[in-house]
Amino acid sequence: MTVFRRTAQALLSPLEQRLSAVLAEHLMMAANLNVSDSEQRAWDHSVPILAHDLMEAGLGQVEMLIEYQLPLTSKRADVILAGVDRRTGGDAYVVVELKQWSHAEVWEDDQRRVLVQNMTGKPKLHPSLQAQGYSDYILDFLTVLADHPDALHAVAYLHNAARNDVADLYDTVQDDRTRLFTQTTRGAFVEYLRDRFAPEPGAPAADRLLASEVRPSKQLLKLAAEEIKNREQFTLLAEQRLAYEMVWHAVDKAHREDIKTVVVITGGPGSGKSVIALSLLGELSRQGYSVLHATGSKSFTQTMRKYVAKGSSQTKAMFKYFNNFMEAKKNGLDVLICDEAHRIREVSANRYTTARLRTGRPQVDELIDAARVPVFLLDEHQVVRPGEMGTVDQIRNQAEAKGLTVHHVSLDEQFRCGGSRKYEEWVLSLLGLDGDAPSPWTGDDNFEVALADSPYDLEAVLKSHQAGGYTVRMTAGFCWPWSDPQKNHLGQAITLVSDVVVGDWARPWNVKGDRSIGDAPPSDLWATHEGGFGQVGCVYTAQGFEYDWNGVILGPDLLYRNGRLITVRAASKDPALKPRTVTDVQADRLIRNTYKVLLTRGMIGTILYSTDPETQLFLSTLLERHR
Repeated sequence: MTVFRRTAQALLSPLEQRLSAVLAEHLMMAANLNVSDSEQRAWDHSVPILAHDLMEAGLGQVEMLIEYQLPLTSKRADVILAGVDRRTGGDAYVVVELKQWSHAEVWEDDQRRVLVQNMTGKPKLHPSLQAQGYSDYILDFLTVLADHPDALHAVAYLHNAARNDVADLYDTVQDDRTRLFTQTTRGAFVEYLRDRFAPEPGAPAADRLLASEVRPSKQLLKLAAEEIKNREQFTLLAEQRLAYEMVWHAVDKAHREDIKTVVVITGGPGSGKSVIALSLLGELSRQGYSVLHATGSKSFTQTMRKYVAKGSSQTKAMFKYFNNFMEAKKNGLDVLICDEAHRIREVSANRYTTARLRTGRPQVDELIDAARVPVFLLDEHQVVRPGEMGTVDQIRNQAEAKGLTVHHVSLDEQFRCGGSRKYEEWVLSLLGLDGDAPSPWTGDDNFEVALADSPYDLEAVLKSHQAGGYTVRMTAGFCWPWSDPQKNHLGQAITLVSDVVVGDWARPWNVKGDRSIGDAPPSDLWATHEGGFGQVGCVYTAQGFEYDWNGVILGPDLLYRNGRLITVRAASKDPALKPRTVTDVQADRLIRNTYKVLLTRGMIGTILYSTDPETQLFLSTLLERHR
């Protein structure tokens, strides 16, 4: 882990260059981060104040770890102080969140959020809670603190504010491990520092913190186990149970014989991949194994954090992204559960990644190395973006090149949580993904497929099912522009633009960002929040989720011509299909896979409609019209 570190004394040395220039250069070289002028001004103003306070306390040798990056995340703490505990002689650390605010007040009686004077935009998180959150996260993942949680404390320091100007913020400070100080109480802050640290060099403590192993703590595993245990009980049948037991066998073998094994679990929509993933996460946590869940989908991960973690900030930390393991210690985890593994990218690095990490190392290699038992759950027909590489062959080849054994379990021939295996095969044939020609739908007693006469008809059918208590959603191919929402005179987004236009029917795409607009939920929650019906979902929002009834609009990028379905790249508005980076052959497969994903989200039934008359006529020869 790269971090900018100085003692308080060295930072204030006349020989030290201007802090912001040195720190900005460090972050550019170490993490390829461009820092704004305002952030640089904040460093020049705030960090020296903290260093002066340490000097006044007689603690010039305490180490200041500035812009400390929390493990397995992009979040950074302003400063972590590292030194010697005055009472015990052991290591002592304080997370310091620095704020230049001069006036702040609790927002609408919500003590977790505050409004800051002269700062526009939405309310800010209470700074003490921010500092406490960083402290809790570090305790959850750094093994050096596992048996010494009292070594880490947290402080919010509003060094420009008078106490009376932030008086009601004090009500939120609830424990002795987290404190709030202001300009008015600077003397108390200096005494706090003297009480925490001995006047001795902090370099050894800083070294131990930075060199610590990174893995989930026992407390975090216990919390995750309880959160998942309190959900509905999962029932695993047939190959689901086989896949579950295969992972446990590999875990047992890793501990008994020190043998590393890769497990790959494949299955289509409704086959129970995520049920297996959560069952494993819960039980492995209960048994005390170090385990994390990871995906390549922001929507999927955020939904897991919201509904599985149920608001627990600590349990949310169990759910990661594939690109969080670039610097993970080899075999540092017992198990890494890679859900939605078809979203694995060629590499984790992007244009924001530090130069030293742009090695070209495959992302699948990082994931395999991160745990003694890496588990991959995937559906090969859900690769819908350029650069996604998650296939059984790719994982197997990478693992076998390392001399590892790969166990593969297919879920496709067994009990399903919903949906229809027969329908999924029909979709593969329809789209030309399995080599067979399209054929008429001959029915399934447990699944309904029908053709709507218009988008109005499609929406009306879904509304009728919604009235019956079912979950319903509309999706479409990415064939329409996606506008930013309309804003009011204050610059606030208030209305979605109805971009998906078919004749005189028009509806908006789902929300682009992470904030609700009217009744429309944030992008990540479109598939699961009750307000999601009414907007049209795109593949990037729908992938990874199922709902009872699914309405799909086939756009002009998929047409029936001369006896077969063809793709029309030029009709796609998907920015991922840029001609310079994606060949025509790749674009054809990605468009077909996109519709495979969209057409297989329904667990009870799917209603189709094509905007192209010739394609609609062709579909009418395969499907009954909805009655």
